[in-house]
Amino acid sequence: MLHTKIIDLKKEKIQVKKAENFVSSSKFGASLIFKGTVRNKNDNKKVTGITYDSHDAMVIKSFEEIYNEVEQKLKIKDKAVFIEHVKGYLGLGEISIIIAVACPHRAETYILSRFIIEEIKKRSPIWKKEHYENEKSEWLKGNPIQVN
Repeated sequence: MLHTKIIDLKKEKIQVKKAENFVSSSKFGASLIFKGTVRNKNDNKKVTGITYDSHDAMVIKSFEEIYNEVEQKLKIKDKAVFIEHVKGYLGLGEISIIIAVACPHRAETYILSRFIIEEIKKRSPIWKKEHYENEKSEWLKGNPIQVN
């Protein structure tokens, strides 16, 4: 049984190569890298960037809980998981979150990656403030935090 993880909240830019290296192993037959990036439009508004803020300790705790639930809920034992989320300002196209996973088989990697991002969106106290072309900004309404 292989259990490996890196879970972090960063104030600097995400390094994709670090995630790729972490999940690269001949022990696994499949790996996936999910990158969430800042897009240029939301709700018909031209976005110029996003500022992310978070309750750091609770975010790390939620990432840990999500990781720890994988074996019980998804029955995935052998895995490598790398999660990083940025805190602070990001411009268009920059990476806000990276989730890299590796498992022995491809079906497990798809399920695992999707489970992690969906649970983070539901449970992690991360807020985003969009900045718009007209120099206005607004905090976006998020999902109510779900506690398991």
